[in-house]
Amino acid sequence: MQPPLWQPPVELTSSEQTIVKRIKRAKLFVFLRSVRHELFDEEMQHELNQMDGESAVGQPPVPPAQVALAMIVQAYTGASDDEAIEAMAMDKRWQLVLDCLESERAPFSKATLVRGRQAMIKHRLERRLIERTVELAAQKGGFGSRQLRGALDSSPLWGAGRVEDTYNLLGHALRKALSVIAIQQGRELSQVATEAGATMVCGSSLKAALDLNWDEPSERTAALHQILVVLDGVSRWVNTQADVPVFHAATTALATAEQVKAQDVTLNETGGVQLKTGVARHRRISVEDPHMRHGRKSKQQRVDGYKRQVLRDLDSGLGPCVGITPANGPEAWVTDAIAADLKAQNLSLSELHIDRAYLTSKLVRQRSDELAIYCKAWRVGNRNGLFAKTAFTLDWQQQTICCPNQVAIPFTVGKAVHFPAKTCAACPLKAQCTASEKGRHVSIHPDERFLQELRQRQLTSQGRAKLRERVAVEHTLAHIAHWQGERARYLTLRKNLFDLRRMAVVHNLHILARLYESAQTAVA
Repeated sequence: MQPPLWQPPVELTSSEQTIVKRIKRAKLFVFLRSVRHELFDEEMQHELNQMDGESAVGQPPVPPAQVALAMIVQAYTGASDDEAIEAMAMDKRWQLVLDCLESERAPFSKATLVRGRQAMIKHRLERRLIERTVELAAQKGGFGSRQLRGALDSSPLWGAGRVEDTYNLLGHALRKALSVIAIQQGRELSQVATEAGATMVCGSSLKAALDLNWDEPSERTAALHQILVVLDGVSRWVNTQADVPVFHAATTALATAEQVKAQDVTLNETGGVQLKTGVARHRRISVEDPHMRHGRKSKQQRVDGYKRQVLRDLDSGLGPCVGITPANGPEAWVTDAIAADLKAQNLSLSELHIDRAYLTSKLVRQRSDELAIYCKAWRVGNRNGLFAKTAFTLDWQQQTICCPNQVAIPFTVGKAVHFPAKTCAACPLKAQCTASEKGRHVSIHPDERFLQELRQRQLTSQGRAKLRERVAVEHTLAHIAHWQGERARYLTLRKNLFDLRRMAVVHNLHILARLYESAQTAVA
């Protein structure tokens, strides 16, 4: 059955007016009540209704727009699915927004909310909600240009999955593989584990079950060998259960264990097993969330999970695009997704304000001549009182570099230039330039010309003022972190992108609320 269009009343009833007057702090409830018919206009509702009927459950089918609006309120309040269903039945603010005032029951069930979220994720319609907030801002005159002055930055988001060491990762994956089979067969885990030869996974703790002195390296090595032997045995046993309906889920869990083995375990000189020295690149750190990674936002700040990224329009304050990457991924990775979102909204950038982490991105490397990049350049290193790199003049037309003593030699972009040792030895400025007997060398960065422009720009008061504009995106990240929290709500990259986009919608709605208030004040 095709879900119906949601057509809640526009004008406030007397009961709703009373509730609105009582809301003193959470004003977004009032704003959502006043603009819900605009946010979910007929065109937007038709788009939501194309979700293959996945959210159309119940008798009669629930309008997807009502479910989508509940997801926005859920993001605003930080409510869980159970708390959201309870609030719809008991909290008059939720009822005000969702048009179910005085109802003794929620307008839909938790299952409907979950299916609606799954359908929205599948069809990427949460991005469409961001676009809708930008469209409303444009209608109110708060977003007039398609040429954005954007600022891009990131903040850490700790993952929801449990982070474990190699031993526990292997044990967790083994337990998961056997558990799905035990549940499907209606047996206890201990029975299935005994049959598979893996009784060590039955306890509350793998390390407690092994009962070893974990401070002793030889016993740790023995424990690793024992776990891997069990892994091989369980893999052979599971392959004999190919007719079990959950066979795929079991083999997927075992594949996780094999991934952990490949990234963390190696053979020693005697042919035995041992943990690898150092951390493997893109090392998996959680069984339940395959995308979480160890990473750093800075040298001092480590994060196990993700980095959330936000592009803010510096003129309107709106966040038209957001992205998320594993914590170990360079910030520049997200710019492909940001560029795709901009293209989908028919937006382009006239200015991009970034930090140095984004200088290697395609947005910068493949930029058009019309795009101005504002970024604080890498600081030229202190050479203990000797001439810095900036004392050398680059002639880009002639492709030559000139030293402070006016000696010019050719250079190649991306390579180091070595001034002749004899020339430097006879130079009267040698003591101020280099202590090397081989002469002075200067490295020419592949983007040296661009970096020179950035350095020249930040020497002026106007240029420094431009660099300070990027601070606004940090405020947006702080607002989003206030609603989303420091820890992810969901497992996997895609679900957390959905959640981040919901938070961007909440942020944009606050910007919209101020625009509507300003418009009403101007009319009055």
